[in-house]
Amino acid sequence: MRIMGIDASARLTRQVETNASYNIGRRLAPYAFIFPSFIGVLAFLLVPAVAVLIISLFNWNMLSPPKFVGLRNYLDIFQDPLALHSMLVTVYYVLLNIPVQTVLAILLALLLNRRLPGMGMFRAFFVLPWLAMPVAISVVWNLIFDPTNGVLNDVLTAVGLHPQQWLSSPVEALPCVAAVNIWQWTGYNMLFFLAGLQSIPSHLYEAANIDGAGRLRKFFSITLPLLRPTLLFVLITSVIGSFQVFDTVYVMTQGGPGTATNVYNYYIFQQGFQFFHMGYAAALSVILFVVILLVTLIQFRFVGKGATYDMS
Repeated sequence: MRIMGIDASARLTRQVETNASYNIGRRLAPYAFIFPSFIGVLAFLLVPAVAVLIISLFNWNMLSPPKFVGLRNYLDIFQDPLALHSMLVTVYYVLLNIPVQTVLAILLALLLNRRLPGMGMFRAFFVLPWLAMPVAISVVWNLIFDPTNGVLNDVLTAVGLHPQQWLSSPVEALPCVAAVNIWQWTGYNMLFFLAGLQSIPSHLYEAANIDGAGRLRKFFSITLPLLRPTLLFVLITSVIGSFQVFDTVYVMTQGGPGTATNVYNYYIFQQGFQFFHMGYAAALSVILFVVILLVTLIQFRFVGKGATYDMS
C-alpha cells in the first residue's frame, strides 16, 4: 500500500510539473511570436532614432572624428533661411496634397460602394498606382510633364491651349509633384473609406429615408460622423507621409527650379549626403519629428474629438 501511495504521489507530482510547464509555455508563447517584430523595431526604429538624437549634438562630416557642440546645430537651424524655406515649401506641399487627396478618396469610396457587376475590378483599378514604385512613377510622369515632347503639352496644343513649362516653372513645379502624389495615393486611401462605409449599419440610412432626409443630409448627419475614425487615420498617415516626401522630388525636380520644390526631407539629404554635415542633418531630422508630432496631436485634438467607434 505504501508503494502504491508513493507511485500515486510521484504521478501527481509529475502531473503538477507538466501543468506548470504547460502554463509557462502558454504565457511565453505570445512573447515568442512578438519577439521577431520587437527585434525589427529595436534594430530599425529605436536604435536609429537614438543614434540620430546623439549625432545631432555633434559636428561630424563622416571623415574626421565627431566634435561635441551641444545644441549649436539646433540654434543654427533657426538662423538658416533655407531651413525655414524648405519647411514652408513642405507645408505648402501638404496643403496642396492632403485636402484634394482626402476629398477624392471619399468621393471614390462613395462611388464604388455599390453592388454592381465588375465593381471589384474597378476598385482594384484605382489601387494599382499605389502598387507601383514611387521612383518608377516619377520617371513616367517626368516624361508626361516634359515641356518639349511630353504628352500633356501635346494634349494642350491639340485643344488650342498654350503648352506649359510644368516642372521647369517655379509656380507649377510643386503642384505637379503634389498631383503625382495625389494620383498615386488616392486609391489607397479610398480602400479605408470604403471599409468604413461598409461598416456603417444600413438601418441608420433606412431610418433617415423614412424621415425624408436627402443625400446631402444623410452624408453630413450619418456618413461623415461615422467615418471620423477612418478619416482620422487617413489624415494622420497621409500628413506624416507628405511631410516626409523625398523620392518623388528627388527624381522629378531635385529641389528645383531654384528652391521651388526643395522640401524639408530633400534639404536634410543635401546637408547630410551632399555637404556632409551629418550633425546638422540629424538636428533637422529631430525638428521634423517634433513638427510631425505636433501636427499629429492637433489632428487628434480636432478631428479625433467626438469620434464614434461603436457603430453597433
